[in-house]
Amino acid sequence: MPRSTTKPPRPQYRCAECGWETGKWVGRCGECQAWGSVAEAGTPTVRAASGPVTTAAVPIGQVQVSESAFRGTGVPELDRVLGGGLVPGAAILLAGEPGVGKSTLLLEVAAQTAREGRRVLYVTGEESAGQVRMRADRTGGVHDQLYLAAETDLGAVLTHIEQVRPDLVVVDSVQTIGAAGIEGVPGGVTQVKEVSAALVRVAKTRDIATVLVGHVTKDGGIAGPRVLEHLVDVVLHFEGDRNSRFRMVRAVKNRFGPVDEVGCFDLGADGITAVADPTGLFVEHLHGRVAGTCVAVTMEGRRPLLAEVQALVTPSPLERPRRTTSGLDGSRIAMVLAVLQQHCGIRLHGHDVFASTVGGARLSEPASDLAVAVALASATHLTPPPVGVVAMGEIGLSGELRRVRDLPQRLAEASRLGFKMAVVPAELHLPDAPRSHRTDRMVEGMRVVEVRDVLSALLLLNLTTRSKQSLSVVDDG
Repeated sequence: MPRSTTKPPRPQYRCAECGWETGKWVGRCGECQAWGSVAEAGTPTVRAASGPVTTAAVPIGQVQVSESAFRGTGVPELDRVLGGGLVPGAAILLAGEPGVGKSTLLLEVAAQTAREGRRVLYVTGEESAGQVRMRADRTGGVHDQLYLAAETDLGAVLTHIEQVRPDLVVVDSVQTIGAAGIEGVPGGVTQVKEVSAALVRVAKTRDIATVLVGHVTKDGGIAGPRVLEHLVDVVLHFEGDRNSRFRMVRAVKNRFGPVDEVGCFDLGADGITAVADPTGLFVEHLHGRVAGTCVAVTMEGRRPLLAEVQALVTPSPLERPRRTTSGLDGSRIAMVLAVLQQHCGIRLHGHDVFASTVGGARLSEPASDLAVAVALASATHLTPPPVGVVAMGEIGLSGELRRVRDLPQRLAEASRLGFKMAVVPAELHLPDAPRSHRTDRMVEGMRVVEVRDVLSALLLLNLTTRSKQSLSVVDDG
Protein backbone atom coordinates (compact mmCIF):
# COMPACT_ATOMS: atom_id res chain seq x y z
CA MET A 1 0.00 0.00 0.00
CA PRO A 2 1.60 3.32 -1.04
CA ARG A 3 2.72 5.60 1.79
CA SER A 4 0.94 8.97 2.03
CA THR A 5 3.13 11.93 1.11
CA THR A 6 0.89 14.49 2.84
CA LYS A 7 2.65 15.94 5.85
CA PRO A 8 0.58 16.39 8.96
CA PRO A 9 0.04 20.01 9.95
CA ARG A 10 2.60 21.41 12.37
CA PRO A 11 1.24 22.21 15.81
CA GLN A 12 0.94 25.82 16.83
CA TYR A 13 1.61 27.15 20.31
CA ARG A 14 -0.14 30.17 21.79
CA CYS A 15 0.44 32.28 24.90
CA ALA A 16 -2.52 32.22 27.27
CA GLU A 17 -1.74 35.74 28.48
CA CYS A 18 -1.35 37.81 25.31
CA GLY A 19 -2.18 35.49 22.39
CA TRP A 20 1.36 35.40 20.91
CA GLU A 21 1.84 32.41 18.57
CA THR A 22 4.93 30.40 17.69
CA GLY A 23 5.73 27.21 15.80
CA LYS A 24 7.50 25.51 18.71
CA TRP A 25 7.07 25.33 22.45
CA VAL A 26 9.02 27.78 24.57
CA GLY A 27 9.00 28.26 28.30
CA ARG A 28 8.73 32.04 28.14
CA CYS A 29 6.46 34.11 25.92
CA GLY A 30 8.37 36.21 23.41
CA GLU A 31 5.80 39.02 23.56
CA CYS A 32 4.73 39.53 27.21
CA GLN A 33 7.67 37.62 28.77
CA ALA A 34 5.33 35.49 30.93
CA TRP A 35 6.68 32.13 32.11
CA GLY A 36 4.78 28.87 31.56
CA SER A 37 1.95 30.47 29.58
CA VAL A 38 2.68 28.92 26.14
CA ALA A 39 0.64 25.83 25.28
CA GLU A 40 -0.37 23.94 22.14
CA ALA A 41 -3.25 25.66 20.34
CA GLY A 42 -4.13 23.04 17.72
CA THR A 43 -3.68 22.99 13.96
CA PRO A 44 -3.33 26.21 11.96
CA THR A 45 -6.33 27.52 10.10
CA VAL A 46 -6.80 26.90 6.38
CA ARG A 47 -6.48 29.85 4.02
CA ALA A 48 -9.93 31.08 2.98
CA ALA A 49 -10.94 31.15 -0.66
CA SER A 50 -12.49 34.13 -2.44
CA GLY A 51 -16.23 34.60 -2.07
CA PRO A 52 -19.06 37.00 -2.70
CA VAL A 53 -18.74 40.59 -1.46
CA THR A 54 -21.14 42.19 0.97
CA THR A 55 -21.27 45.59 -0.76
CA ALA A 56 -19.59 46.77 -3.92
CA ALA A 57 -16.55 49.02 -3.67
CA VAL A 58 -17.31 52.65 -4.53
CA PRO A 59 -15.18 55.78 -4.83
CA ILE A 60 -14.51 57.25 -1.43
CA GLY A 61 -16.13 60.54 -2.43
CA GLN A 62 -19.47 58.76 -2.88
CA VAL A 63 -19.54 57.28 0.63
CA GLN A 64 -22.32 58.80 2.74
CA VAL A 65 -21.19 60.12 6.12
CA SER A 66 -24.45 61.63 7.35
CA GLU A 67 -25.40 58.44 9.18
CA SER A 68 -22.02 58.31 10.93
CA ALA A 69 -22.27 61.66 12.69
CA PHE A 70 -21.53 62.02 16.37
CA ARG A 71 -24.40 61.56 18.80
CA GLY A 72 -24.00 63.01 22.25
CA THR A 73 -24.03 60.69 25.24
CA GLY A 74 -25.60 63.24 27.59
CA VAL A 75 -22.35 63.28 29.60
CA PRO A 76 -20.35 66.30 28.36
CA GLU A 77 -17.01 65.19 29.81
CA LEU A 78 -17.24 61.82 28.06
CA ASP A 79 -18.22 63.53 24.80
CA ARG A 80 -15.11 65.66 25.17
CA VAL A 81 -12.89 62.57 25.33
CA LEU A 82 -14.68 60.76 22.51
CA GLY A 83 -14.36 63.77 20.21
CA GLY A 84 -18.05 64.70 20.15
CA GLY A 85 -20.01 61.64 21.22
CA LEU A 86 -20.81 58.13 20.04
CA VAL A 87 -20.58 57.20 16.38
CA PRO A 88 -23.06 54.57 15.09
CA GLY A 89 -21.18 51.32 14.53
CA ALA A 90 -18.27 52.33 16.77
CA ALA A 91 -16.78 49.80 19.18
CA ILE A 92 -15.44 51.32 22.41
CA LEU A 93 -13.41 49.57 25.10
CA LEU A 94 -13.50 51.08 28.61
CA ALA A 95 -10.95 49.61 31.02
CA GLY A 96 -10.26 50.37 34.66
CA GLU A 97 -9.48 48.93 38.05
CA PRO A 98 -12.17 47.18 40.09
CA GLY A 99 -14.40 49.60 41.94
CA VAL A 100 -13.30 52.69 40.04
CA GLY A 101 -16.83 53.33 38.73
CA LYS A 102 -16.97 51.88 35.22
CA SER A 103 -20.43 50.37 35.61
CA THR A 104 -21.78 53.52 37.25
CA LEU A 105 -20.48 55.70 34.42
CA LEU A 106 -21.88 53.47 31.67
CA LEU A 107 -25.23 53.14 33.42
CA GLU A 108 -25.41 56.94 33.46
CA VAL A 109 -24.52 57.04 29.74
CA ALA A 110 -27.18 54.42 29.01
CA ALA A 111 -29.81 56.35 30.97
CA GLN A 112 -28.98 59.66 29.28
CA THR A 113 -29.11 58.02 25.85
CA ALA A 114 -32.50 56.46 26.68
CA ARG A 115 -33.86 59.86 27.78
CA GLU A 116 -33.06 61.17 24.29
CA GLY A 117 -35.43 58.61 22.77
CA ARG A 118 -32.84 56.06 21.65
CA ARG A 119 -33.10 52.41 22.64
CA VAL A 120 -30.30 51.01 24.82
CA LEU A 121 -29.43 47.42 25.74
CA TYR A 122 -27.36 46.97 28.88
CA VAL A 123 -25.91 43.43 29.18
CA THR A 124 -24.47 42.57 32.58
CA GLY A 125 -22.38 39.45 33.09
CA GLU A 126 -20.91 40.34 36.47
CA GLU A 127 -24.06 41.32 38.38
CA SER A 128 -27.64 40.17 38.50
CA ALA A 129 -30.41 42.23 36.94
CA GLY A 130 -31.66 43.13 40.41
CA GLN A 131 -28.31 44.57 41.46
CA VAL A 132 -28.16 46.78 38.38
CA ARG A 133 -31.75 47.90 38.97
CA MET A 134 -30.86 48.91 42.55
CA ARG A 135 -27.99 51.04 41.24
CA ALA A 136 -30.27 52.58 38.63
CA ASP A 137 -32.80 53.48 41.34
CA ARG A 138 -30.08 55.15 43.38
CA THR A 139 -28.70 57.16 40.46
CA GLY A 140 -31.99 57.92 38.73
CA GLY A 141 -31.28 55.77 35.69
CA VAL A 142 -34.60 53.96 35.24
CA HIS A 143 -36.17 54.55 31.82
CA ASP A 144 -38.52 52.64 29.51
CA GLN A 145 -36.04 52.79 26.61
CA LEU A 146 -33.29 51.18 28.71
CA TYR A 147 -33.39 47.38 28.43
CA LEU A 148 -31.47 45.19 30.85
CA ALA A 149 -30.29 41.59 30.33
CA ALA A 150 -28.14 39.41 32.58
CA GLU A 151 -26.33 37.01 30.24
CA THR A 152 -22.96 35.27 30.03
CA ASP A 153 -23.43 33.43 26.72
CA LEU A 154 -22.51 35.09 23.45
CA GLY A 155 -25.36 33.49 21.54
CA ALA A 156 -27.90 34.82 24.02
CA VAL A 157 -26.40 38.31 23.81
CA LEU A 158 -26.67 38.27 20.01
CA THR A 159 -30.30 37.13 20.29
CA HIS A 160 -31.07 40.02 22.64
CA ILE A 161 -29.54 42.43 20.11
CA GLU A 162 -31.74 41.02 17.33
CA GLN A 163 -34.90 41.29 19.43
CA VAL A 164 -34.32 44.70 21.04
CA ARG A 165 -32.65 46.36 18.01
CA PRO A 166 -30.88 48.97 20.15
CA ASP A 167 -28.96 52.08 19.15
CA LEU A 168 -26.43 51.50 21.95
CA VAL A 169 -25.18 48.25 23.50
CA VAL A 170 -23.20 48.13 26.75
CA VAL A 171 -21.51 44.82 27.66
CA ASP A 172 -20.27 44.65 31.26
CA SER A 173 -17.88 42.98 30.91
CA VAL A 174 -16.37 41.28 27.89
CA GLN A 175 -14.30 38.93 30.11
CA THR A 176 -17.49 37.37 31.52
CA ILE A 177 -19.08 36.46 28.16
CA GLY A 178 -18.35 33.00 26.74
CA ALA A 179 -18.90 31.53 23.27
CA ALA A 180 -20.13 27.95 22.89
CA GLY A 181 -17.87 25.68 20.87
CA ILE A 182 -14.74 27.75 21.52
CA GLU A 183 -11.95 26.32 23.65
CA GLY A 184 -11.04 27.95 26.93
CA VAL A 185 -12.99 29.53 29.74
CA PRO A 186 -14.62 33.00 29.63
CA GLY A 187 -11.91 35.59 30.06
CA GLY A 188 -9.27 33.50 28.33
CA VAL A 189 -7.39 34.67 25.27
CA THR A 190 -9.35 32.61 22.74
CA GLN A 191 -12.73 33.37 24.28
CA VAL A 192 -12.12 37.13 24.59
CA LYS A 193 -10.88 37.27 21.01
CA GLU A 194 -13.94 35.43 19.62
CA VAL A 195 -16.48 37.31 21.74
CA SER A 196 -15.00 40.69 20.92
CA ALA A 197 -14.78 39.92 17.19
CA ALA A 198 -18.45 38.81 17.12
CA LEU A 199 -19.69 41.91 18.97
CA VAL A 200 -17.63 44.26 16.82
CA ARG A 201 -18.88 42.53 13.67
CA VAL A 202 -22.51 43.03 14.76
CA ALA A 203 -21.79 46.66 15.65
CA LYS A 204 -20.36 47.38 12.20
CA THR A 205 -23.01 45.57 10.17
CA ARG A 206 -25.99 47.06 12.06
CA ASP A 207 -24.55 50.51 12.94
CA ILE A 208 -24.91 49.94 16.67
CA ALA A 209 -22.60 51.84 19.00
CA THR A 210 -21.10 49.23 21.34
CA VAL A 211 -19.26 49.81 24.60
CA LEU A 212 -17.27 46.92 26.07
CA VAL A 213 -16.05 46.98 29.67
CA GLY A 214 -12.59 45.46 30.10
CA HIS A 215 -10.62 44.34 33.12
CA VAL A 216 -7.06 45.40 33.87
CA THR A 217 -4.09 43.44 35.16
CA LYS A 218 -2.13 44.20 38.32
CA ASP A 219 0.31 46.21 36.19
CA GLY A 220 -2.48 48.46 34.90
CA GLY A 221 -2.66 47.00 31.37
CA ILE A 222 -5.85 45.77 29.73
CA ALA A 223 -6.41 42.08 30.44
CA GLY A 224 -6.70 39.71 27.52
CA PRO A 225 -5.02 39.55 24.13
CA ARG A 226 -3.51 42.63 22.60
CA VAL A 227 -5.67 42.09 19.54
CA LEU A 228 -8.64 43.28 21.61
CA GLU A 229 -7.31 46.84 21.48
CA HIS A 230 -6.82 46.54 17.72
CA LEU A 231 -10.36 45.33 17.10
CA VAL A 232 -12.11 48.30 18.73
CA ASP A 233 -12.20 51.88 17.50
CA VAL A 234 -11.71 53.63 20.84
CA VAL A 235 -9.79 52.58 23.96
CA LEU A 236 -10.54 54.50 27.15
CA HIS A 237 -8.87 54.19 30.54
CA PHE A 238 -10.89 55.03 33.65
CA GLU A 239 -8.52 56.19 36.39
CA GLY A 240 -8.91 57.28 39.97
CA ASP A 241 -7.68 56.89 43.52
CA ARG A 242 -9.92 54.85 45.82
CA ASN A 243 -9.35 57.39 48.59
CA SER A 244 -10.65 60.21 46.40
CA ARG A 245 -13.94 60.84 44.61
CA PHE A 246 -12.16 62.32 41.60
CA ARG A 247 -12.10 60.17 38.45
CA MET A 248 -10.57 60.72 35.02
CA VAL A 249 -11.30 59.14 31.63
CA ARG A 250 -8.33 59.19 29.30
CA ALA A 251 -8.35 58.21 25.61
CA VAL A 252 -5.51 55.86 24.61
CA LYS A 253 -6.80 55.18 21.09
CA ASN A 254 -9.47 57.07 19.17
CA ARG A 255 -10.22 56.69 15.48
CA PHE A 256 -12.79 59.49 15.57
CA GLY A 257 -11.06 62.20 17.61
CA PRO A 258 -7.98 63.29 19.56
CA VAL A 259 -6.16 61.05 22.04
CA ASP A 260 -4.91 63.86 24.26
CA GLU A 261 -8.21 64.73 25.94
CA VAL A 262 -9.31 63.80 29.46
CA GLY A 263 -12.70 63.88 31.13
CA CYS A 264 -13.12 64.64 34.84
CA PHE A 265 -15.85 63.14 37.04
CA ASP A 266 -16.95 63.13 40.65
CA LEU A 267 -18.06 59.72 41.95
CA GLY A 268 -20.49 59.95 44.86
CA ALA A 269 -23.26 58.01 46.54
CA ASP A 270 -25.85 59.40 44.10
CA GLY A 271 -23.90 58.39 41.01
CA ILE A 272 -21.26 60.03 38.88
CA THR A 273 -21.32 63.64 37.71
CA ALA A 274 -19.13 65.54 35.27
CA VAL A 275 -16.68 68.09 36.67
CA ALA A 276 -16.13 70.88 34.17
CA ASP A 277 -13.70 72.80 36.43
CA PRO A 278 -11.74 70.36 38.62
CA THR A 279 -9.13 72.87 39.81
CA GLY A 280 -10.96 73.48 43.08
CA LEU A 281 -10.40 69.84 44.02
CA PHE A 282 -6.61 70.23 43.87
CA VAL A 283 -6.04 73.75 45.26
CA GLU A 284 -6.72 74.60 48.91
CA HIS A 285 -5.07 77.98 49.45
CA LEU A 286 -5.91 80.37 46.64
CA HIS A 287 -5.67 83.61 48.60
CA GLY A 288 -3.80 82.74 51.80
CA ARG A 289 -0.10 82.57 52.59
CA VAL A 290 1.02 79.17 53.87
CA ALA A 291 4.62 78.06 54.18
CA GLY A 292 5.61 74.99 52.23
CA THR A 293 3.02 75.36 49.47
CA CYS A 294 3.07 76.33 45.82
CA VAL A 295 0.61 75.98 42.94
CA ALA A 296 1.69 74.23 39.74
CA VAL A 297 -0.06 74.24 36.36
CA THR A 298 -0.03 70.86 34.67
CA MET A 299 -1.53 69.71 31.37
CA GLU A 300 -3.89 66.73 31.32
CA GLY A 301 -4.26 66.21 27.61
CA ARG A 302 -5.34 69.58 26.25
CA ARG A 303 -6.75 70.74 29.57
CA PRO A 304 -4.66 72.84 31.98
CA LEU A 305 -5.17 71.91 35.63
CA LEU A 306 -3.90 73.73 38.69
CA ALA A 307 -2.65 71.57 41.55
CA GLU A 308 -1.21 72.59 44.89
CA VAL A 309 2.10 71.08 46.00
CA GLN A 310 2.79 70.84 49.73
CA ALA A 311 6.13 70.16 51.43
CA LEU A 312 7.28 69.58 55.00
CA VAL A 313 10.93 69.65 56.06
CA THR A 314 11.93 68.59 59.58
CA PRO A 315 15.29 67.68 61.24
CA SER A 316 15.84 63.94 61.16
CA PRO A 317 17.43 61.82 63.91
CA LEU A 318 18.01 59.03 61.39
CA GLU A 319 21.28 58.34 59.66
CA ARG A 320 19.37 58.12 56.37
CA PRO A 321 16.59 60.75 56.39
CA ARG A 322 13.22 59.83 54.97
CA ARG A 323 12.00 60.96 51.58
CA THR A 324 8.23 60.44 51.35
CA THR A 325 6.08 61.49 48.40
CA SER A 326 2.39 61.24 47.52
CA GLY A 327 1.17 62.13 44.04
CA LEU A 328 4.72 63.05 42.94
CA ASP A 329 7.53 61.11 41.32
CA GLY A 330 10.08 60.18 43.97
CA SER A 331 13.00 60.26 41.53
CA ARG A 332 12.08 63.79 40.41
CA ILE A 333 11.93 64.91 44.05
CA ALA A 334 15.41 63.46 44.67
CA MET A 335 16.74 65.36 41.65
CA VAL A 336 15.15 68.64 42.79
CA LEU A 337 16.67 68.19 46.27
CA ALA A 338 20.10 67.64 44.73
CA VAL A 339 19.76 70.79 42.60
CA LEU A 340 18.65 72.85 45.62
CA GLN A 341 21.67 71.71 47.60
CA GLN A 342 24.22 72.12 44.82
CA HIS A 343 23.04 75.34 43.18
CA CYS A 344 20.90 77.09 45.81
CA GLY A 345 22.76 76.37 49.03
CA ILE A 346 19.77 74.61 50.67
CA ARG A 347 21.23 71.72 52.68
CA LEU A 348 18.63 69.05 53.36
CA HIS A 349 20.84 65.97 53.76
CA GLY A 350 20.03 65.90 57.50
CA HIS A 351 16.28 66.51 57.20
CA ASP A 352 13.22 64.40 56.56
CA VAL A 353 11.37 65.61 53.47
CA PHE A 354 7.67 65.01 52.85
CA ALA A 355 6.06 66.17 49.59
CA SER A 356 2.50 65.61 48.42
CA THR A 357 -0.30 67.03 46.30
CA VAL A 358 -3.78 68.13 47.39
CA GLY A 359 -6.88 66.12 46.51
CA GLY A 360 -5.12 63.06 45.14
CA ALA A 361 -3.71 64.78 42.06
CA ARG A 362 -0.80 63.05 40.33
CA LEU A 363 1.91 65.27 38.90
CA SER A 364 4.25 63.39 36.59
CA GLU A 365 4.97 66.23 34.20
CA PRO A 366 8.47 67.81 34.50
CA ALA A 367 6.84 71.25 34.28
CA SER A 368 5.92 70.92 37.98
CA ASP A 369 9.60 70.83 39.05
CA LEU A 370 9.75 74.54 39.83
CA ALA A 371 6.62 74.43 41.99
CA VAL A 372 8.14 71.53 43.95
CA ALA A 373 11.38 73.49 44.43
CA VAL A 374 9.48 76.56 45.63
CA ALA A 375 7.45 74.48 48.11
CA LEU A 376 10.60 72.80 49.46
CA ALA A 377 12.46 76.10 49.85
CA SER A 378 9.43 77.66 51.53
CA ALA A 379 9.14 74.74 53.96
CA THR A 380 12.86 74.91 54.76
CA HIS A 381 12.86 78.61 55.67
CA LEU A 382 9.26 78.61 56.99
CA THR A 383 8.58 81.54 54.66
CA PRO A 384 5.39 81.44 52.62
CA PRO A 385 5.54 82.50 48.97
CA PRO A 386 3.66 85.63 47.89
CA VAL A 387 -0.11 85.41 47.52
CA GLY A 388 -1.48 84.47 44.08
CA VAL A 389 1.71 83.01 42.61
CA VAL A 390 2.00 80.00 40.31
CA ALA A 391 5.29 78.46 39.23
CA MET A 392 6.01 76.22 36.27
CA GLY A 393 9.20 75.03 34.65
CA GLU A 394 11.39 71.98 34.20
CA ILE A 395 14.60 72.04 36.24
CA GLY A 396 17.83 70.82 34.67
CA LEU A 397 20.73 69.27 36.56
CA SER A 398 22.72 72.51 36.31
CA GLY A 399 19.87 74.47 37.88
CA GLU A 400 18.57 76.02 34.67
CA LEU A 401 14.87 76.27 33.86
CA ARG A 402 13.69 74.75 30.63
CA ARG A 403 10.65 75.86 28.67
CA VAL A 404 7.35 74.01 28.98
CA ARG A 405 4.76 73.30 26.32
CA ASP A 406 1.41 75.04 26.03
CA LEU A 407 2.52 77.98 28.16
CA PRO A 408 -0.23 80.37 26.89
CA GLN A 409 -2.96 77.91 27.87
CA ARG A 410 -1.46 77.46 31.32
CA LEU A 411 -1.21 81.21 31.89
CA ALA A 412 -4.77 81.78 30.70
CA GLU A 413 -6.12 79.17 33.13
CA ALA A 414 -4.15 80.61 36.06
CA SER A 415 -5.36 84.12 35.23
CA ARG A 416 -8.97 82.92 34.97
CA LEU A 417 -8.76 81.52 38.50
CA GLY A 418 -7.51 84.79 39.96
CA PHE A 419 -3.75 84.32 40.20
CA LYS A 420 -1.78 87.55 39.78
CA MET A 421 1.79 86.39 39.15
CA ALA A 422 3.48 83.53 37.32
CA VAL A 423 7.14 82.52 37.44
CA VAL A 424 8.11 80.81 34.19
CA PRO A 425 11.34 79.91 32.35
CA ALA A 426 12.88 82.52 30.08
CA GLU A 427 11.94 82.05 26.44
CA LEU A 428 15.37 83.05 25.13
CA HIS A 429 18.66 82.16 26.80
CA LEU A 430 21.07 84.91 25.78
CA PRO A 431 24.71 83.85 26.28
CA ASP A 432 25.87 87.37 27.15
CA ALA A 433 23.03 88.15 29.55
CA PRO A 434 23.80 88.22 33.28
CA ARG A 435 22.59 85.26 35.36
CA SER A 436 20.29 87.56 37.31
CA HIS A 437 18.58 88.70 34.11
CA ARG A 438 14.80 88.42 34.17
CA THR A 439 11.93 89.82 32.15
CA ASP A 440 8.57 91.06 33.43
CA ARG A 441 5.54 91.29 31.18
CA MET A 442 1.75 91.28 31.45
CA VAL A 443 -0.12 88.34 29.95
CA GLU A 444 -3.88 87.76 30.35
CA GLY A 445 -3.95 90.47 33.03
CA MET A 446 -1.31 88.65 35.07
CA ARG A 447 2.29 89.55 35.77
CA VAL A 448 4.59 86.98 34.15
CA VAL A 449 8.21 86.91 35.30
CA GLU A 450 10.71 84.99 33.20
CA VAL A 451 13.80 83.69 35.00
CA ARG A 452 16.72 81.64 33.80
CA ASP A 453 17.38 79.31 36.74
CA VAL A 454 15.83 78.03 39.94
CA LEU A 455 17.99 80.24 42.18
CA SER A 456 16.71 83.35 40.40
CA ALA A 457 13.16 82.15 41.02
CA LEU A 458 13.81 81.64 44.75
CA LEU A 459 15.47 85.06 45.04
CA LEU A 460 12.50 86.65 43.30
CA LEU A 461 10.09 85.06 45.79
CA ASN A 462 12.34 85.86 48.81
CA LEU A 463 12.70 82.17 49.66
CA THR A 464 16.48 82.12 50.07
CA THR A 465 19.07 84.35 51.73
CA ARG A 466 21.97 83.15 49.60
CA SER A 467 22.98 85.40 46.74
CA LYS A 468 24.60 84.17 43.59
CA GLN A 469 27.91 85.84 44.49
CA SER A 470 28.09 84.33 47.97
CA LEU A 471 27.12 80.93 46.66
CA SER A 472 29.84 81.04 44.01
CA VAL A 473 32.43 82.02 46.63
CA VAL A 474 31.43 79.06 48.83
CA ASP A 475 31.57 76.70 45.86
CA ASP A 476 34.99 77.97 44.85
CA GLY A 477 36.26 77.53 48.39
